[in-house]
Amino acid sequence: MKPIFVQLQCAPGRTYEVADEIYRKEIVSEMYSTSGDYDLLLKIYIQEGDDIGKFINDNIASVPGISRSLTTLTFNAF
Repeated sequence: MKPIFVQLQCAPGRTYEVADEIYRKEIVSEMYSTSGDYDLLLKIYIQEGDDIGKFINDNIASVPGISRSLTTLTFNAF
């Protein structure tokens, strides 16, 4: 398993709704509220070799209330 960090911007007033929907999917290890351009930072573990873009499209991008393209950051080690 490797961690990926996903930043996303929510439509005005929809941050809590988006966070709740993502939390209910049970795919997030940690979730943080941020400031600036992005509202949420998600830490998700995926299997080595899984396609990150497909995982995000299948599990996160379809959540209503996300208004900006997702930015993914990956790290091999901490």
